[in-house]
Amino acid sequence: MTINNPRPIYVSSLCVSMSSPERSRSDPFGQLYDEECVQVAHVFVMMGVSEELAKKKIYPTLWWLFKDGLLPEETYFIGFAHSILTADDFHSACLPYMKVNDGDMERLSVFFRRCSYLGGRYTEGESYTQLRSHLDTLTHGAAANHIFYLALPPSAYQDVTRNIHQHCMSDRGWTRVIVEKPFGRDLQSSEELSAHLSSLFGEEQVYRIDHYLGEEMVQNLMVLRFGNRIFGPIWNRESVACVVLTYKEPFGTQGRGRYFDGFGIIRDVMQNHLLQMLTLVAMEKPASTNSDDVRDEKVKVLKCITPVSLTDVVLGQYVGNPEGEGQARLGYQDDPGVPEGSRTATFATAVLHVHNERWEGVPFVLRCGKALNERKAEVRLQFTDVPGDIFAAQCQRNELVVRVQPDEAIYAKMMSKKPGVFINPEETELDLTYRSRYKDVKLPDAYERLILDVFSGNQTHFVSSAELREAWRIFTPLLHQIEAEKIQPIPYTYGSRGPKEADDLLCRVGFHYRGTYKWVDPHAV
Repeated sequence: MTINNPRPIYVSSLCVSMSSPERSRSDPFGQLYDEECVQVAHVFVMMGVSEELAKKKIYPTLWWLFKDGLLPEETYFIGFAHSILTADDFHSACLPYMKVNDGDMERLSVFFRRCSYLGGRYTEGESYTQLRSHLDTLTHGAAANHIFYLALPPSAYQDVTRNIHQHCMSDRGWTRVIVEKPFGRDLQSSEELSAHLSSLFGEEQVYRIDHYLGEEMVQNLMVLRFGNRIFGPIWNRESVACVVLTYKEPFGTQGRGRYFDGFGIIRDVMQNHLLQMLTLVAMEKPASTNSDDVRDEKVKVLKCITPVSLTDVVLGQYVGNPEGEGQARLGYQDDPGVPEGSRTATFATAVLHVHNERWEGVPFVLRCGKALNERKAEVRLQFTDVPGDIFAAQCQRNELVVRVQPDEAIYAKMMSKKPGVFINPEETELDLTYRSRYKDVKLPDAYERLILDVFSGNQTHFVSSAELREAWRIFTPLLHQIEAEKIQPIPYTYGSRGPKEADDLLCRVGFHYRGTYKWVDPHAV
């Protein structure tokens, strides 16, 4: 199981009882429910229950939260899809991903008794009338709160949300809608979707989920920045030479090529995951940890970023490695869903600039790609050279690295004297590796945190419509230019670092990489 305390909180129909100091009601990030919230039933409706996301992620997450008492006890779960699932079919599909222990069987039986399934058409109002009738039957017509999770293609969002609004809104309770990315393909389509949603729901009802905002180390960025005095004076253009945000995957599309080819790596990763991390690195201190205050500061950062220029971008597409094994021998265009001659990028490096007093002149480099040499997501701040170096240019630049995945860690790369009789500087690190420091702690999955936030009404780690608008403003001109000019991505070999031109771009904007030092996970040696 993936939470710190096996059963840190129990929710009854009347109150919340805390048995862990880490979940205090005064904690702005840990607050769960107020008294009014837990007095009513909750119904979680999974639209698109037959999709892979539902069985592999969302239902296992709901089970983990339910098992550990983190949800209101009177919570029901409804799956809705075109196909009709029997209970046995659904249980069999989900069980391999649910991490069930021998002692969990009784609780699992209770969870499955709370699950039900309806087949219907996403476009037909009659199906939603039946869904509403089922909702009322579960709660016996009493007050209830409704959550609708849209694990569906974006093309279905308008019909589904319109029918939810017309037929399934809670009469005596709140209704919240979770929308999965991609939120449009460009600024215009995103604005059309936002206008549609705002015509049906208030902004406080819409939860645009980017699972990366639920990652432990992404959420830690705010505490790291604003909870430590030592970083304040150096977190600016006077001390920071370059910021590099990286998302690397060691595998290709592997059968998802048809979906991926419609979006590409910029829409899939850079415009959302990496840009969200950039805002947390670059934003000013918010007035409070209130979701509106945090999201307002993120929007201010985005407004200071000019649209990306193609001259500051390197695009790549992986090709098979003749010396590799299995999937590594296959290139992107070997994926059966990818059209022949596709120019869709599977790798991108882009340089962004934040034009404000704190960051003017500091390049923010966003790197992401598939079929690369390792799995890694991190934030790397490289600091400027030490002025007046007295060690004959033996010192390298300091770096602060927040490793998001795998093996969560924070480490500062610094210079220290090499042990011995001579004064020889060498690179080493101050290291907070989570597996070493927090040996008995199991970190929650990103979806656990975010779904729990929806139940508690906390929008801090969800994307606001204003953030979405600015993010698309930054990338839409680039995306349109790439498509209009049919830019050919640079080939790179499966399992490599990506195109050499990307490393050249980093060097050109001032990032120093000497290859003399590499952080090693202490558990790997």
